[in-house]
Amino acid sequence: MVAPLTTIRVTVLTGAGISTDSGIPDFRGPDGVWTRNPDAEKLFTISNYMSDPAIRRRSWLARRYNPAWGAEPNPGHLALVELERRGALRGLATQNIDRLHQRAGSSPELVFELHGNMVESMCTTCGARGLTSDVLDRIDQGEDDPACLLCGSILKTATVMFGENLDPDTIDAAVAAATDCDVFLAVGSTLTVHPAAGLCDIAVRAGADLIVVNGSETAYDDLAHRVLRGSISELLPTLIDELVPPA
Repeated sequence: MVAPLTTIRVTVLTGAGISTDSGIPDFRGPDGVWTRNPDAEKLFTISNYMSDPAIRRRSWLARRYNPAWGAEPNPGHLALVELERRGALRGLATQNIDRLHQRAGSSPELVFELHGNMVESMCTTCGARGLTSDVLDRIDQGEDDPACLLCGSILKTATVMFGENLDPDTIDAAVAAATDCDVFLAVGSTLTVHPAAGLCDIAVRAGADLIVVNGSETAYDDLAHRVLRGSISELLPTLIDELVPPA
């Protein structure tokens, strides 16, 4: 994507709140998935997943009916694509696994998927990768706990579950982007999950202005230079125009 030169560098962290206007529920908001059903969090804890076939069956079904499969990018996602087109995007770290940033048009090399993605599947033993849609087809055909076709071990989506470490290369890229920016936008995240939330601290220590855009209070509102509260798909396009006016 060819971008004009600009003097401002913006790094962005996005959480589930940017995708709610695309019809994907968040997790920790007032009506979040885990707020309404704390037991659902067990489906995404690696120790439970690896030890209990029943948890794996429930987890695959949760993936099967995840609304993200039918979701489309919203104006919030598109605003960040425009930020890149204007030459101001230093990097986009996301806690989301829905791949809506890439589908909206953000360059994959600038998107750092801190928590992995749900589009790909992986073997927990040999590391073989495939498409989640292929595993879900096997479930539709009657397999309730599909095994790796290469080694017979346990499959999971390529998401970072509770109890797993983040990919070091991905977190390193996100830290570098947070260190090297003039403005750090924290969008649609409650900023309670680390190390993702800690990117705010890194950016502020490096001299960046922290702007929080979210529908409800966050853990970093007091540190922020500016807080915007409301619909992200409405607020973000206006904010991007303010930070980097169109030519």
